[in-house]
Amino acid sequence: MNPPVRKREIFGWCCYDFANSAFITVVITVVFGPFFTKVIAPGDAANTLWSATLAVSQAVVIIFGPAMGVMADRGGAKKKYLLAMMWICSSATAALWFTGPGTVLLAVALVVIAYAAFSFGENFCASFLSELSTPENVGKISGYGWSFGYFGGLGALGLALVVLKLDADNVQMVFVATAAFMVLATVPVLVFLRERKEPEPHTESWWRLGWQSIGRAAHELPKYPELFKFLVAFFLYMCGLGAVVAFAAIYSEKVLGFTTAENLILFASLQISSAVGAFAAGYFQDRVGSINSLTVSLLLWCSVALGAWFATDKTMFFVVGNLAGLAIGSSQAGSRAVVSLLSPRERAAEFFGFWGIFGKLAAIAGPVTMGVLADMFGLRLSILVTLVFFVGGLIVLRMVRMPRAA
Repeated sequence: MNPPVRKREIFGWCCYDFANSAFITVVITVVFGPFFTKVIAPGDAANTLWSATLAVSQAVVIIFGPAMGVMADRGGAKKKYLLAMMWICSSATAALWFTGPGTVLLAVALVVIAYAAFSFGENFCASFLSELSTPENVGKISGYGWSFGYFGGLGALGLALVVLKLDADNVQMVFVATAAFMVLATVPVLVFLRERKEPEPHTESWWRLGWQSIGRAAHELPKYPELFKFLVAFFLYMCGLGAVVAFAAIYSEKVLGFTTAENLILFASLQISSAVGAFAAGYFQDRVGSINSLTVSLLLWCSVALGAWFATDKTMFFVVGNLAGLAIGSSQAGSRAVVSLLSPRERAAEFFGFWGIFGKLAAIAGPVTMGVLADMFGLRLSILVTLVFFVGGLIVLRMVRMPRAA
């Protein structure tokens, strides 16, 4: 029998979100995205190329994710894979030091590797949730993780500001500093998080077992109709969220004239509002229910999409950005908790792998749709596609019925 979960183990698990968020915040959202479209690959198709790069990385996760999920789950090695993904992601992030004008292939390759490792790590991290929580506190524990993540993003942005203050022209040094931040922040994961599952014997290849598990989960999904409906809703609103993450800083720079330093300040404040949103959503969800909590989040997202479209100055966009922070924190914490509640507990990694596929498909569809539309019609008009995704997700979400008031 496994020992009871201790607070320090939950703390160690939360620290992975703390470390991982540094990458998505600094590299994908705030600094490297604009750097890629303005310096590395400027041109009429810059937005499409950036979104295609992100799409390729998520396609890698879809292809190899099932096998890796089963390898970690049945091999009793989730923690090892979790740490390995962090070290791969941080190494590729540090290597962005070598990118600059004309280094398109190198930049694309490094982002694909780093973002894929980040996404694998997200899956492994999420699969620990059912081991560390109960149905009564899953929302709160999930909220802790996301809150830690946003404070990690805040710390990484603060470090990036310091680096740019020392040398405003050396943007690449930000990526080296971010990689170091990620490695150091992962130390509590190494020390405190436990591997609770014993390895299972197997005779078939992990690849076959992985895709068999996904096939089995897909075959059995009709037995979990509420989970299926939620995954459809999740896919739709994550398309919108993925587009926002990929293009928010690009939008603020190209449409509203933000500088890199101003973007860092904007997104630093957004990390705080995101942490507040995730933390509050955890408690709110455990009291009023997952669906009601996520409904509020998606209504916020609809307001954000409209607000960004109407925004004509930096002050208004600053307000919209912080509304987005509240929305992203609450929606991500709530989504992970719902999947944990609706999935069979003994097969958490398998079903979280299935959840990961829906999320990765959304991370392809959302940014690519917005990237293509942005190059065709401009960034301001293309932002409205996120509104379509959020409204669609909200409609399907309201059809989901939870088995208990959770």
